[in-house]
Amino acid sequence: MTSRPMLLGFACAIATTLLWSGNFVVARGLSDAIGPLTLSFWRWVVAIVFLFPFAIKSLLSDKSWLKENIAYLSLVSLLGVTLFNSLIYYAGQTSSAINLSLIAITFPVFVLILSRIFFAEKIIWNKLVGIVLVISGVLLLISKGEVSVLKALTFSEGDVWMLLAALMFAIYSMLLKRKPAGISVPAFQLASFMLGLIFLLPAYLLELYLLPAKPIDSAIVLSILYVGIFSSLFAFILWTKAIALIGAVNAGMVYYSLLLFSGALAIIILGETVTEQHFYSAMLILSGILLAVVYRPKNMNA
Repeated sequence: MTSRPMLLGFACAIATTLLWSGNFVVARGLSDAIGPLTLSFWRWVVAIVFLFPFAIKSLLSDKSWLKENIAYLSLVSLLGVTLFNSLIYYAGQTSSAINLSLIAITFPVFVLILSRIFFAEKIIWNKLVGIVLVISGVLLLISKGEVSVLKALTFSEGDVWMLLAALMFAIYSMLLKRKPAGISVPAFQLASFMLGLIFLLPAYLLELYLLPAKPIDSAIVLSILYVGIFSSLFAFILWTKAIALIGAVNAGMVYYSLLLFSGALAIIILGETVTEQHFYSAMLILSGILLAVVYRPKNMNA
């Protein structure tokens, strides 16, 4: 592989992560302006509208494969489209964008734990220590550095929702490894978007009924267009290109820069402040993830 394709691959991965980081800023920035389920619903409507012309041919070609695997597609859509993103937007109601991004990058730890439980994969010492470091970082973050908070279990509700979202993303990612080979990526993506939107519809309608109507301004419309087009469609295209050029492992490592991008955007756009607590939490979480995912003990397979 020449250096130019590698550079392009890393550039695509970094661009994808930057686009995804903006999703957390939108989640926090619109927390008082639009309901979380409403934001999630219209995000996927926009994504489907823009993806449809490019993926409908593949969807029709793979129709038989899609029908045969409807149970699998339904589960993946429920976890990755309906629940994951809705939980992020719920979390944004009471948690800062910096907290959201810090907790979001814990999902590899959930993957390690679930792989051990369901597939009996061995967790060697570096992964175990990494898990402890990440959990310590999350506890520091949600407790705000106060032991009394943990004793009373009175941490932010949004932090809990984000942890649950990370768990949903971990299960979703594990299921993606078992995607039937007969389903092309465009068909899979469009089908999962559409199924996820269908599952979300009843909850969206209930939110419309329960919450008072709020005025829609240009900022809300532009934000929905951003998360629908850039955080969904463009990010997916760039991520696919990155994996093709540098592989899933290298592209996945770039994902951890999400914390840096989200933090920078939150400071610039939302005016959020970085505290010592955020710094130490970030160090614990990033150290734990790097130790668990990157480090390879000699003479052992991770």
